[in-house]
Amino acid sequence: MTTANIRVAFATSDRKRVDQHFGTASALAIYSITPQQATLVEFAQFGELEADGHEDKLQAKMALLHGCVAVYCQAVGGSAIRQLLTADVQPFKVAEGTLIEPLLHELQAALNAGSKPWLNQALRRRQSADSSRFDVMAAEGWQE
Repeated sequence: MTTANIRVAFATSDRKRVDQHFGTASALAIYSITPQQATLVEFAQFGELEADGHEDKLQAKMALLHGCVAVYCQAVGGSAIRQLLTADVQPFKVAEGTLIEPLLHELQAALNAGSKPWLNQALRRRQSADSSRFDVMAAEGWQE
């Protein structure tokens, strides 16, 4: 059985449903997910944001998503998609009001079965990054 642990964000105003556009989301719920459980680890609120312009509004969200493999939202703009993919965060557009709990169960099942190619790729990238950081530390003369 895998010991995979991922972080996934949801654009939500009520912690129950995906009901927000990524760029203007008033809040993001971040879950830590293993094959056995899903735990809410952070609920960050941003306040009301305008839909157009203000590309810098994404900076706080992008910083919050560090370490996440995906974000589920009602909609997402092209600029945000490019930034998310560059940060290795897979954006998913779902129907307004999609319940978060079934999405969490689906992700847990995918971790158990290895059935989602995007998730397998994200896990490989993270594993590669984790192992290479020790090489960097050794090259810099890191000592205990």
